[in-house]
Amino acid sequence: MVRRVVKSLGSIFRDAQRRGHSNADPTAGLKLDLPERDDPRAVIPSKAELQALVAGASGRLRPLVLVGTFCGLRASELRGLRWSDVDFEARVVSINQRADAAHTIGRLKSKSAYRSIPMPPIVLNALREWKLACPKGELDLVFPNAIGRVESYANIVTRDFKPLQKALGVASETGEAKFGLHALRHACASLWIEQGMNPKRIQKLMGHSSITLTFDRYGHLFSDAGADQRAAEEIQRQLLGC
Repeated sequence: MVRRVVKSLGSIFRDAQRRGHSNADPTAGLKLDLPERDDPRAVIPSKAELQALVAGASGRLRPLVLVGTFCGLRASELRGLRWSDVDFEARVVSINQRADAAHTIGRLKSKSAYRSIPMPPIVLNALREWKLACPKGELDLVFPNAIGRVESYANIVTRDFKPLQKALGVASETGEAKFGLHALRHACASLWIEQGMNPKRIQKLMGHSSITLTFDRYGHLFSDAGADQRAAEEIQRQLLGC
């Protein structure tokens, strides 16, 4: 983004020079000392942290944490999830819409985001219980606000998810909550990978547009140090006979 801004600014000054409105282009010869990109690998809660969150969550936050952890929905997908998308008989949740930052229900960002995800028993049971207490509204939302409309991401995080983390001691060294809702999605991916699920299947379940994105985020979790070492030893044996 910095490079794009400087390039555009340079174009403006060069045009101003041609028109006689500027004597110089301050971007000419400018060297940008930009930091390296952030590590693309996801920050993932530990199993102990996930267990604490699941055990400590109550009310609407309990099914929300469970769906995020075991089904890997994006925050916008959680906020836009409808009861009609939850198939208790087939034990799957289908992702067909999202709620954006303006609280508007709309289409998903890509074709690959439309998908169906299996639900384990703990998610099914939590959703069945929550459906009885869930505020009703014409939008048929699973996680609405108190009057049945789209809940804001900020409300979920600041009023529910962060206080839960602080109460459970899931916090940074400064005492602040460590994770946003997206951390639950990352945790779900890590659990699927741990179970040996095929990367292409994980791409499908996560709704990623390409396998490249899946590997950029979670590639380090697919590694098998033991298998790598055995391969290195076998290469040595075949080459040197020892």
